[in-house]
Order: sequence, then structure tokens, then C-alpha cells
Amino acid sequence: MITEKIKTVSGNELLKMDLPDLKYPVEGFLPQGFHIVSGMPKTGKSWLLLLLCLRVSEGNPFWFYQTNRGTVLYLCLEDSFNRIQQRLNMLTEEAPGNLYFAVMANSISDGLVPQIEMFLDDHPETNLIVIDTLQKVRDAAGDNYYAADYKDIGALKTIADDHGIAIVAVQHLRKQRDCDPHLMVSGSTGLTGAADGSYVLQKNEVNSPDAKLFIRGRDVEERVLTLRFDPETCVWECTGGETPLADAMKNDPQMRLLISYIQKEKEFSGTVTELTQAIGIHVAGQALSRKLTRFQKPLAEIGIRFEKSRTGQQRWIHLFLSAGDSE
Repeated sequence: MITEKIKTVSGNELLKMDLPDLKYPVEGFLPQGFHIVSGMPKTGKSWLLLLLCLRVSEGNPFWFYQTNRGTVLYLCLEDSFNRIQQRLNMLTEEAPGNLYFAVMANSISDGLVPQIEMFLDDHPETNLIVIDTLQKVRDAAGDNYYAADYKDIGALKTIADDHGIAIVAVQHLRKQRDCDPHLMVSGSTGLTGAADGSYVLQKNEVNSPDAKLFIRGRDVEERVLTLRFDPETCVWECTGGETPLADAMKNDPQMRLLISYIQKEKEFSGTVTELTQAIGIHVAGQALSRKLTRFQKPLAEIGIRFEKSRTGQQRWIHLFLSAGDSE
């Protein structure tokens, strides 16, 4: 047996590598990768995910979050087209042509991965796939639940990572409560450990319209959103726990300094690190770059626009006042 050397890259080389930026079907809320949405039966998970799919396929905001329009595939494996049609009619009068539904799919061990790959080949602009539910595409775990969970999630996560898309799978919660809702997700810790994000929808009372959405992930800030389900429109509304982008930007001291700087200087071109030095803040360039991406829309609303580019091994940023706001 020939043992190959471990392939390594130095920190200095890594910083200079031209790697693609992380993609967000929903900015600040849902990044690329594999994610689990969990909740007790009949809590409204399917309504929540149908709204998410609709907003991403339209390119319209999902609550306070900006979406990046793309093709969406929703595998409704516990439903019929009749039921999906009824739900869709409650949410919209005209669904976009880039929102696709299926009520049957193979299991992970029996060809689901190639099926998804074929869909992606036909629809390369896809950025979101929802699997409702995860259990419908899994086989019996056998004796080693952790290994089975990790293997199955790993297969789906590989597709998400390779194509830069988000794959969201629905899972149930255990009845036994825990002070950490993410530990109530049904399955072993291999399930949540392999996933990039966990979203837990939890009601305090079974018949209450109010719920909490607990969010935890590798590439999103941990938070809890307060939601309310409107039975007339069948829409989950966010009623608390997240500040609208414009207000969040105004309350961010680093963004206030940046806005003041651009309004005074009119323009900036250079690296993000040079920008942090120019406005006098101590923060990693990547952190500031993510903030600029998150606040792109409210910045444009006050007349500040920005563009990203790459020159050689350096990433450059251009911030400027738009014509109507440069006086």
C-alpha cells in the first residue's frame, strides 16, 4: 500500500488563493450548504418552506432578507400535486416558471444524488433545493445511527458544496424537550454535526399561531426569530428578533463610520483592509466585506454603491456616491 502525502497549503498561500465567494440564496439567512429545518408535526414547516421557495424563485425579499433569484426545486415527498396546488394558490396568483415541484424521488442509496445532478445539469441556475422530508429519502439506519446519519448528510452536502447551492431537508423533533432546541432534532448528533445549518421551528402551544425560529449555522449569525402564522393568508410573518436592514445598518457603529467617510470623501478604491484603515476601525477585512454585501440594498437607498473586483491576488472594492447624491 502506497501512502500519499497529505496535501497542504500554507496560510499565506491560502489568503492569496482566488476562491469563490460564499453564495447566499437568502442574504444573511440561508447560505450555500446543507441545512436542516426541524419542527414537530403540523407546526407549519411546509408553509414556511413553500414561502421560502416562492420568494427565492421570484427574487423577492423573504421577511427582512434580500434573496438572490434562482431556480428552485421543492421535493414534496409527503404530498400530492393537489395539495401543493391548493397551498400555492393561497400564497400567490401566479407562480414563477423557475419554481419546480416533485412528489416522488429515489432514496439516497438508490439514486437520489444522480437525480439531483441531472436536474442541476438541466437547470444550472438552481440555487435552492428543498427535501420534505429527509426521512422519505433514507433507508433503515442499521445498528450505527451516527455513521448512517453522517454518511447520508455527507452525500447531500457534497452536492451542495460542489454546485454552490443550498439544500434544505425537513426533519422532525423529538417529543422530549431540551433547553437547546437544536438538540431536539430527531436522529443522532451525526445529523446536525454534518449539516451546515440548523433551523428549528417551535411553538409554545400546539394551537398557537406564534412560534420561534431558532437559527444556528457555520455561516450565519445565531439568532432567534419570533414568527406568527396568519391563517387568512397562510403566511408566516416575522414579528420580532431581527431588525430591518436599514435600521440594523444605522445601528452598526462600523457602518456609521463607513457611511460618514464615503459621504465626505465621495469615493474609495482599494482593498478592504485599506478601507478599514481609512475609516479607522479594527476589524478583519472579510468581516467588513460581508457587512457590505449584507447592507448593499440600504446603502444604495442612501446613495452609496459598491463594486467588487479582483486584480491579481488582491480583492479590490470600489465605493462611491451615486450621481444624485454627490452634491
